[in-house]
Amino acid sequence: MPAVPSGAQLEIRHGSQRATVVEVGAAIREYVDGERAVLDAFPEDAICDGAHGTPLVPWPNRLADGRYRFEGRDLQVPLTEPEKQNAIHGLLRWRNWEPIRQGPSHVVMATRLHPSPGYPFTLDVEVEYALGASGLAVAISATNLGTGPCPYACGQHPYMSPGTGLIDGCTLELPAKTRILTDPVRQLPTGLEPVAGTAFDFRKPRLIGAQQVDFAFTDLVRDPDGLAWARLGGADGRTVEFWVDAAFPVLEIYTGDTLAPHRRRRGVGTEPMTGPPNGLQSGDGLIRLEPGARHVGRWGVRLR
Repeated sequence: MPAVPSGAQLEIRHGSQRATVVEVGAAIREYVDGERAVLDAFPEDAICDGAHGTPLVPWPNRLADGRYRFEGRDLQVPLTEPEKQNAIHGLLRWRNWEPIRQGPSHVVMATRLHPSPGYPFTLDVEVEYALGASGLAVAISATNLGTGPCPYACGQHPYMSPGTGLIDGCTLELPAKTRILTDPVRQLPTGLEPVAGTAFDFRKPRLIGAQQVDFAFTDLVRDPDGLAWARLGGADGRTVEFWVDAAFPVLEIYTGDTLAPHRRRRGVGTEPMTGPPNGLQSGDGLIRLEPGARHVGRWGVRLR
């Protein structure tokens, strides 16, 4: 039997919910509740496209020229978006991860990021996926195993699903007051803009239509538990509700317009991030992880 591109397929279940987590990149490949997709999947027989469901460590989004400076050292990582002269979405997307704990409704994937010339630090990284009465809950944690501090940021790249068809007939609600502006060529930050009065104000549910979005948003409005909620209302009357905890002050929204033609606008990329794009270089939102310290960020999603 041919090898599956995303490696071992680890299925978890709770009631009517089912999710599949994969070995390559520790991505969540699919999540359904009954027959209804909650997260847009990528096929079992295909390479993961558009970073679908993948943890982004030790930085999310883009790093200009793949360069940054930390503790007086100039460092260079490979350019993984060479057409834009950027390094994108960290170092673990194509690594093999292994399940270190697993039960019927949960699995914990783990890997060790060993030092490399561009990132000479050691991290133990775990991602826990758990299904329960409140839907899917995810925790991304990293522990610095080195003798000195290291720069750290993280995110993940799930896509809220419209169920069937395109997202054009869906409504989007996003509790963000500010959009992070980027240049149109390299998509690197150039400033901030209040969303009020612009086409990017989704603080109240609004039809997506043909609008294209690929921007990070911040100044998230949170509930009394410290969670910020984004919602995608489908044409079938169901709503996907997506939350992030305080570890994630930034949400990137991506309408999938640059994917392969048959994959475009099949889901809304809803990417929790610990900081803005290019944060490893700019220092904005960058976490200084001390020796032995552990950082945890949590997000989750459910169908209503």
